Amino acid sequence: MSVDRTGVSTPTKHKVASSAATSPPHKGPIGALERRRQRSVEGLKLLAVIVTAMWIVEVINALHSNKLDTTGGIYPRNIEHLWAIFTSPFLHAGFGHLIANTIPFVFMGAIIALQGAARLALVTAIVIIIGGLGTWLISPGGTDTVGASGMVFGYAAYLLARGLFDRSVVELLVGGIVGLLWGWALIASLVPHGNVSWQGHLTGALGGIIAAWLLAGWDRRGRRELPVGLGSRSRRLSPAARGPSAGPSDK
Repeated sequence: MSVDRTGVSTPTKHKVASSAATSPPHKGPIGALERRRQRSVEGLKLLAVIVTAMWIVEVINALHSNKLDTTGGIYPRNIEHLWAIFTSPFLHAGFGHLIANTIPFVFMGAIIALQGAARLALVTAIVIIIGGLGTWLISPGGTDTVGASGMVFGYAAYLLARGLFDRSVVELLVGGIVGLLWGWALIASLVPHGNVSWQGHLTGALGGIIAAWLLAGWDRRGRRELPVGLGSRSRRLSPAARGPSAGPSDK
């Protein structure tokens, strides 16, 4: 009860909220689709940032007579220059080199980006570290390795191996499409010729396989640890929590 200004008691008016207003947002199939769409958008934005960074760096590099290639390239087994494994993928030996890498990088990167920015960032980081260290270890002395082709091979290997580790028909189909479109070109690039760093391609692909293995295991653990109501697991309630009319829980 409440009292108005005239001193007469009047019933309190209660606002009744609709079930739509009180229910948590983004529940059900529509909410799941919206979250998936948002993850894909964020992943594609991150991919756009990476590609834009490559092109900006190459413009700066061209304006300085490609001196950045000398500064930020990978020099095998040079401890003081080991940090260059993080800069080498963003440097290229001219715009022709960059264009040749950009096309497959965007194609395969976009497929990974549809799984979200976090997935793209993790795959990219693993490929850069494994591929960069491998190039640093096994490339011949006196060389200077630059270019994103190691990441291209890493992305391709990730997509090819993902379905095998995840045991997913969809992922296997995606890997098959990548293999049909780019398989021959990828295999040919592993053959030593000219100034092509087959070591970077090989170790980048190894990084992609390791990324697929690690993230597939992570995904499986995540699915097993879903809370009650989101997965197939159930929990037994105590009699007090169950209430007098509640039946036994599912085993």
